[in-house]
Amino acid sequence: MAKSSTGMEENVAGLLCYLAGWITGIIFLVIEKDSKFVKYHAIQSIVIFGSITIIFIILSILGIIPVIGFIFGVVLYWIVWVAAVVLWIILMVRAYQGKKINMLGAGGIATKHS
Repeated sequence: MAKSSTGMEENVAGLLCYLAGWITGIIFLVIEKDSKFVKYHAIQSIVIFGSITIIFIILSILGIIPVIGFIFGVVLYWIVWVAAVVLWIILMVRAYQGKKINMLGAGGIATKHS
């Protein structure tokens, strides 16, 4: 695996793009100058975990509604949280393996802009 402009191996930088979700995605998108692999993972991290953050905000707002709030604020919130953690781990492992996963929507955006 080649080195990125950060001085790290591309696979390590790709993994780190996901470490703190969209925050590390933005950091690596800003600091990476050369590696399309790292930029791809940075953009995908921003799109996926930015979207998940928005979903959490919406579910939290819906959670204050009586009765229906339990479904949105508790049940769906935890389902999304578990799915996000599983996805987070898979994306980090695949990036470390030097592979790209084209997640629906996010992968296309990342490919187009990296």
